Amino acid sequence: MNIPPFTLPRPLGNILSILPGYPQTLMFVHAANLAMGEALRSEVMRPLQGKLINIHVTDACVDFYFTLDRNGMVACHRSREPDLAITASASDFLRLALRKEDPDTLFFSRRLRMEGDTELGLLVKNTLDAQELPPFDISSLSPARVLAEMRVRLLS
Repeated sequence: MNIPPFTLPRPLGNILSILPGYPQTLMFVHAANLAMGEALRSEVMRPLQGKLINIHVTDACVDFYFTLDRNGMVACHRSREPDLAITASASDFLRLALRKEDPDTLFFSRRLRMEGDTELGLLVKNTLDAQELPPFDISSLSPARVLAEMRVRLLS
């Protein structure tokens, strides 16, 4: 699947920027937990547990704050400066998720920025690169599946 570069329209970013951040983050982490599964629960990811991570999507004007625990990603409110902040456009994050673009290429072309604990950033990058992740299946993020997973996690 070829993904041409795109930029989300500014009006959409303006609307998303005024919406409460926590519900957006909650949906993001549940989608990520579904898409990445066991990779997030691996022993290698343990140093990320308890660290505040921020994903900033520039053209969507949204920020996701989360940490990891033994079950995967957990949505957080911004309570302090993040240990690691990763910034890129929606197009570049999608290309990374689909493995259509290499993080090093995006980083050196200044389309992907990491701030904060650089060792933590390298751990994230290297761990995700080393994982044999299943091909990203957009159907795994269907609203019905995401809501069902959220229900299970919230009730447990």
